[in-house]
Amino acid sequence: MAKLIQYREKCIGCGICEELQPEYWRMSMKDGKATLLHAANKKNILIRPIHQSDFETSTNVANACPVKIIQVR
Repeated sequence: MAKLIQYREKCIGCGICEELQPEYWRMSMKDGKATLLHAANKKNILIRPIHQSDFETSTNVANACPVKIIQVR
């Protein structure tokens, strides 16, 4: 199963991830950064398994991130 990974500390809060894949992302009202929903938090690195059907969209989100803090593995 693929995983979606976010290095949250480096997020600049552009919102492209939430715009492209709102079922996985929310912008925090607290600090303005994106948060990967239902993810395990390991030292501010968020990791969430994704379904194969979401792989392509998640890859597009990772490619669209201007600071390249999102990865799909």
